[in-house]
Amino acid sequence: MVPLEMGWRHLLFENWPVDPELLDAHLPAALEPDEFDGSAWLSVIPFTNVSVRPKGVPRPLGVRLPEINVRTYVTRDGVPSVYFFSLDAQGIASVLGARLFQHLPYYYARISLSWEDGTVRFSSRRRHPGARPAVYEATYSPTGEPFAAPEDPLAEFLVERYRFYTEAPDGSLRYTDVSHPPWTVYPAEASVETDTLLSADGFRRPDADPVYFYSPGLDVVASRSQRARGEA
Repeated sequence: MVPLEMGWRHLLFENWPVDPELLDAHLPAALEPDEFDGSAWLSVIPFTNVSVRPKGVPRPLGVRLPEINVRTYVTRDGVPSVYFFSLDAQGIASVLGARLFQHLPYYYARISLSWEDGTVRFSSRRRHPGARPAVYEATYSPTGEPFAAPEDPLAEFLVERYRFYTEAPDGSLRYTDVSHPPWTVYPAEASVETDTLLSADGFRRPDADPVYFYSPGLDVVASRSQRARGEA
């Protein structure tokens, strides 16, 4: 598959500190939980994709593909990376393509995202055949002043990640590199009305208050999926 260009817009980063051992039990053996101040982190990220296309193809207009993912932060060979537990997305073709070519655990869902008066309303209901039901409904908005994520140690840890790992159906570990400018984020507030995504992935929603960041978004290039070094 050729590299892809896309835009990520209206992102909420909902993040909890958790025991590293909790996440280690859910990760491939070749990956280790990455830690900040002694904690691993579990995150839920609702947003919308725009202008998804093969690299070099003119930008399409008016196509939005909302998505939500559950992820954590890992390291391998000293490279800070992301590992996805699930990704729910609108668009059957996109879900099938991501499963086939990127080996990502995508699920088809009916999702809506709207932006009004500075607030995002997001609703996702998984409709993937044979998958565990999962619902996420929330409103969120930026607060305070924007800042460059690399200026804040926790924000940098959570969002400045330029590689993600996946497991292929044959059990091999694969990775994709992403390139984009540094993130600009805001402090954020959110009201989460329903969240069964975490339980569908085998996690209990943490008791701790989450840390929220919002970003209006940026443009991204994602490489081809590649087999990790040392994988047979």
